[in-house]
Amino acid sequence: MSVPAINLPHVVAELGAVFERYEAALIANDVAVLNALFWDNPLTVRFGIAEIHYGADAIRKYREHFVPPANMPRQLRNLVITTFDEHFATADVEFLRDGDPVGRQSQTWVRFPEGWRVVSAHVSMLI
Repeated sequence: MSVPAINLPHVVAELGAVFERYEAALIANDVAVLNALFWDNPLTVRFGIAEIHYGADAIRKYREHFVPPANMPRQLRNLVITTFDEHFATADVEFLRDGDPVGRQSQTWVRFPEGWRVVSAHVSMLI
C-alpha cells in the first residue's frame, strides 16, 4: 500500500476555498449552499452541539427549521486542513462567538465528481 500524498498545495487551496464558501454560507444561514456542500447520502453524519443527524435528509430537515442565534458571526482560529491525495481531506477549526465558550468543528471532506462534499461533521463546545 502506498503512502498518500499529504497536503498537495493545489488540493489544500481547493479545499480552503470550499471551506471559506461553507463558512460564509453558515454565517449567512444560506441553507441551499449548506445543503449542497453536504454529501447527499444516507451515510452522511452530522453531530451538532445539541443534535444528531444521520443521513442527508435529516441534515436538510434540521437546516430548514434552524433559526440561527443572534450572535452567529464567529471568529475562527487554528484552522487545520489536511489533505490526502486528491480526494480526501479533513478540516478542523476552533471558533469564538460572543458570550460562548470555545467551539470546535471537524469536517471530513471527499471530492466527488460534483465537487468537495462533507461526509461527516462534528461541532462541540468546550465547557
